[in-house]
Order: sequence, then C-alpha cells, then structure tokens
Amino acid sequence: MSLRPTRLHSIALAATLVLPLWLLHARAFADLFIVLTDLLFLAACAGTADWRWLRRPWLVIALLWWGWEVICSIPGFGSSGPAGLVQALVLVRLILFAAALEQFVLSDARARHFAWVALALSCLWIGLESWQQILTGRNLFGDHRWPDGSLTGPFWRPRAGAPYAHLLFPALLPALAWLIGRKQPLWRISLFLLVVGMATVILIGQRMPTLLALLGLAVAALFLRQLRGAALGALALGAVLIAATPLVSPPTYHKLVIHFAQQMDHFAASPYGELYTSAHAMIMQSPWHGYGFNGFRDLCPQPQFRTGIPALNIPPTALALGACNIHPHNFYLQAATDSGLPGLALFTALNAAWLLALGRGLWRNPAPLRVGLFIGVLTYAWPLASTDSFATLPMAGWLFMMAGLGLAASGSAEPERLYHDPPLQSDASHG
Repeated sequence: MSLRPTRLHSIALAATLVLPLWLLHARAFADLFIVLTDLLFLAACAGTADWRWLRRPWLVIALLWWGWEVICSIPGFGSSGPAGLVQALVLVRLILFAAALEQFVLSDARARHFAWVALALSCLWIGLESWQQILTGRNLFGDHRWPDGSLTGPFWRPRAGAPYAHLLFPALLPALAWLIGRKQPLWRISLFLLVVGMATVILIGQRMPTLLALLGLAVAALFLRQLRGAALGALALGAVLIAATPLVSPPTYHKLVIHFAQQMDHFAASPYGELYTSAHAMIMQSPWHGYGFNGFRDLCPQPQFRTGIPALNIPPTALALGACNIHPHNFYLQAATDSGLPGLALFTALNAAWLLALGRGLWRNPAPLRVGLFIGVLTYAWPLASTDSFATLPMAGWLFMMAGLGLAASGSAEPERLYHDPPLQSDASHG
C-alpha cells in the first residue's frame, strides 16, 4: 500500500519507536501512544481513500473476535455492566495498532530496522538490570530481589521474565546472524551471547519464561541450521547452570526445580490448577457467550462454580486455595470465559492466522529477524502457559508491536537489510 503522507508517517514512526520505553516504565503513556498511532493511520487512510487493508485475513478474524467480545459484554450478557462493555470496545485499539504497523508505520526496511533496535534495546535493558541485581543485590532504582528469589530486572516486582523471554529471540537472532557469518573469533561471540541470553532468563527465576525461552531456542534451531551448534551448546550450559543453582542461587533452584516439581505432582490442587478448574466450570455453564469482559473476575467467587471436574476426579475448588483471581491466567481460558466457545474459536483462529502470516516463506528463506518475531508471537500464543490478562499493557503492547513488525516484514517485497550478508538458511533451502 502507498499510505505514506510524510508528516503523518514521521509522527507515527516516532510514536512507535518510543513505545517500548513507555511499555517498560509508564503504561498510561504507552496507551496514549498506541491510540495516537491508530489515529494517524486512520487519518492517512482517509486522506488516500485506501481501505484495502481491511481485507487482510488476520484482520478480518481479529475484528470478528473483537465484535463477538463486544456483543458478549453488552449488559445483560456481560457481568461487568457498562464498564465491561467499554473495556471490550477499546480492545480495537490494539488490533488497529498491529494493522498500522504492518500497513503504514513499518512499511519500509529503514523503519523496521529502527523498530527492531527499539525492541532489542528493551530486551538488553531488562537483561542488564537483571545482571546488576545478581552482581550488586539491587537494580538501578534500588530494588532488591523479590522475596521468593526472583529477579525483578528494572522493575520493582517480578515481571522481568515474561517480556525478556518474548523479546529475546527477536532481539538476538539478527545479531547472531551477523556474527555467525564472520570468521572466528566473532563466531564464538555468538555462542557467548546466546549462552548469556539463556542464562539470564534462567537466573531471573520465573518458571514459565524459562520454559518459553527453551521453546524459542528449539524453534530457532529448527529454522536456522547454522545456529544449531550454538543452540546445543547453550542448552547444555543451561542444564549445567540449573544443576549449579543450589550453589549459585539457592532461591532460583527452589523456585525453578523444587517448587515446579511439587506443583506438577499436585497440579490440580495448586493455585493454577484451581484457577483452571474454576474457569472450566464457568465455561461449561455458559458455553455460547461466556460472561463478557472481566467476567471471570466478577463471577468466579460464586458458589455454583466450585464444582470441580468429576469426570477427571478433580475435587471442588476452594477460594482459600486460589480458585479465583482477576483472570484465569491463560489466554485461551480467558477468551472462553469472556465470550464462550465461539470466542475461543475466533481467538484461536486469530493466533493461527498471525503465525501463518509470520511463518510464510520462512522455511525457504529464514531471515533471522522474521524467525525471531515468529518465535516472539509463538511463545505469546502458546496455549500451555500461565499468562497475564490478554488485553493488559505492557504485555499486550509487546505482542502487538512484535506482531505488527513481523507482519510488515513478512508482507514486504523489500530485501532484508538488518545485515549485509545473505540470510541464514535452513536445511530445506539447500534441498
């Protein structure tokens, strides 16, 4: 599309490039800059009378999901009244933001390069602050480790792991591609960076980010043949680090190994198991339209949802064991409790459409940035995960920025320009 009135594009690009700063440290400003980018995009569309982007398959699915979420949140269907309806309505800002990045803001390679730099610097900032906390006991702002041993990175509470794990491969793979294409000792630096990146997510001490980073490492090695040796080395050294955590960082060992094993042994009785069982009971009692935006938060404590799952011999849940929270800590269960099984189907289709678009052509030409962004969205959309609320910043901001950048890179006919050498090739490209 030729949606590039210069002034509107420049302002929208500037708003996008500073967005990661606000996602890190000022969520209210992040929302403002997302809305600003949306409005500039719509103004550009109106100025050129070009609305063809509305036919994009992923966007059609996203708008159908959003529309059903809104319908299910109408007072009478939804449990949160007018406030829930308003929150459902403003979800569209995130969908428009991804479309704006794909079709307008990041439509050229130079803009995409700057967006990658912004994401990479954000990942680096989280990593550096985590290491500062390891080495000095506190971060730049004076915050110590969380009482359970988790590193907080540049934040005051333990929320460094999730953004770091999602951003790690989009940030790291283009740099590794450049280094691997060089002779030693630069090639060895790529192994060092990968090991440090994986070690950081382990030492942050949050279980799900560690597992998602391992998933990302496996997918990166699948697509990028030249990365496989470094990936195996990083995996081996990561296993050594986990084995050494009783000496290096006892709180990390207790949380990543001991506590995780205990939760898996008695998952149904764990807080996550209780949440998921409560969500299942709610879905079964309103399978077609759910309970609207924030329905889980509002209605979960009611006694009719303490049924357990008799078919699986899972006993009734108990509020004292953590059966309820502000959301069910899983995107797919949240989609189903918000808008029933139709909403779950549309939400699942949206994630599949994103991944299909981001993965198009990757097996033949696995450009490192595109592989990294595919991994970033895949780890976010992975169904077997404990998560934040889907629509909540900052995490939703990272997702939609990565998705928009990935869609822009996937749909562009321009060559990859993050590095000057030919991109890394998978085995399929040589067959």
